[in-house]
Amino acid sequence: MYDAIIIGGGHNGLVCAAYLARAGERVLVLERRPLIGGAAVTEELAPGYRCSTASYVVSLLLPEVERELKLREHGYRVLPRSPSSFTPFEDGRSLLMGPDAALNHREIAKFSARDADAYPRYEAFLSRIAETLEPALMDTPPELLPLPPSWRKRGLMEKLRNLKQGRSLYGAMKSLGADLPEAIELLTGPATPILDRWFESDELKGTLATDAIIGTFAPPSAPGTGYVLLHHVMGMAGGARGVWGYVEGGMGALSTAMARAAQALGVDIVVNAQVEQILVDNGRAVGVELAGGERITARRVISNATAAVTFGKLLAPGTLSKAFDAAVKRIDYASASVKINLAVSELPDFIAAPNQDGEPGPQHHGTIHIGATPEYIERAYEDARRGYPSERPVIEMTIPSSVDKTLAPSGHHIVGLFVQYAPYSLAGTTWNEQREVFADRVVDEITRFAPNFRNSILHRQTLAPPDLEARFGLTGGNIFQGAMPLHQLFAFRPVPGWGDYRTPVKGLYLCGAAAHPGGGVMGACGRNAATAILQE
Repeated sequence: MYDAIIIGGGHNGLVCAAYLARAGERVLVLERRPLIGGAAVTEELAPGYRCSTASYVVSLLLPEVERELKLREHGYRVLPRSPSSFTPFEDGRSLLMGPDAALNHREIAKFSARDADAYPRYEAFLSRIAETLEPALMDTPPELLPLPPSWRKRGLMEKLRNLKQGRSLYGAMKSLGADLPEAIELLTGPATPILDRWFESDELKGTLATDAIIGTFAPPSAPGTGYVLLHHVMGMAGGARGVWGYVEGGMGALSTAMARAAQALGVDIVVNAQVEQILVDNGRAVGVELAGGERITARRVISNATAAVTFGKLLAPGTLSKAFDAAVKRIDYASASVKINLAVSELPDFIAAPNQDGEPGPQHHGTIHIGATPEYIERAYEDARRGYPSERPVIEMTIPSSVDKTLAPSGHHIVGLFVQYAPYSLAGTTWNEQREVFADRVVDEITRFAPNFRNSILHRQTLAPPDLEARFGLTGGNIFQGAMPLHQLFAFRPVPGWGDYRTPVKGLYLCGAAAHPGGGVMGACGRNAATAILQE
């Protein structure tokens, strides 16, 4: 008998397992796929070509997780990207940005001297808010709503803990002083008016706006995108705040390091283990049943799956109250992302920044933004709102092999495309009909900026939202295990009143991105869940 069974070997499940094992718990991790890592995996695209199939860059990973689990000792290494951003434009100009302040000023000044002067202040503003809020990510969110006892009964210790956490959050917000009103707008409102207030050039605003829409089914003019914008500058795993890096060997190398850390602490990990049902006896989770009928018992069960899967598929009907079941059904999983992985014979040769001797240049190191102007993004969203993949999609392009030589044969490269907008359900057609049509459209869009791109492609993998759901268990294809507007964040995640990783079933917990603080490869959900479990 185990102390804990964790359903799902994604990075949060591995982190949770490791922290429980550190405390002396006997832990079993069950992963339905043949490899661990969830959406943070490295897989072979073709012989000799390895790609980060889903998640592709790292920055949000908590330094505490890296340090406490000794991930570097287990092979985890971040490769910085400098410059970290390249945006080519229709008129042949481009914008190159990164951690070098002088480079940023020089590049932005090509479009607006005013914006070049304002950008350092903008970065400092976002950094101050991020530094203030980051401690809140490391703790269970306080539940201060007057929810009725029929929804959830809380003991005295829980109430005292809520008050303590609420006071801590209040103090953090108070420390923002005169910045608090603008911080609230950033946390709750749209990104567009914030960017409009700071900057005048569409080239810069569009490049920054892409961080506000990644993984969301919303344009930057929609409320809630301000928080997504902030979310992308919270981490420092890339070497500096807001700078994202590649994991050497792909994202799977991070998951492998986490698995090794967990196993060194005594965690058992089993792959090809499909959990069919969470076993409940007298209102308490007591184990799981696998696809082959095998039953494994435990003192508690911890799910790294989405709330829709955990509560809607793994629990027997009637286990939950009608009110809680209805709240779970209301969770928004709207998604509009497609991931395309490519093996190419040569680097893209951008009109705005021609190649030199076939070697990677600064324009190849970071994220390449295609379609990064405010009008372009809004138009792309409008197509998807009507149920169609964008005619001219917004593309985040990365070439990890430009800095990581372990991924492809010499001279060849791996290209990852994270594309929006592409709704889960299409109007009048299906993804089986549109998958490769849309991928061709994406390739054509890039080829407009780099004429050699289409003919350089050797192998292609296209993962539409239904593919992301089927392959990685991401309900609706949503990369965050649930959309991240304000009503689905903090104490409201996964549903109001249950933001502390516990569930209405005693002994059943959540440890994945379905819980606070949500999506991103940060490990906070797993670490926080382990803390909450050990408190009990």
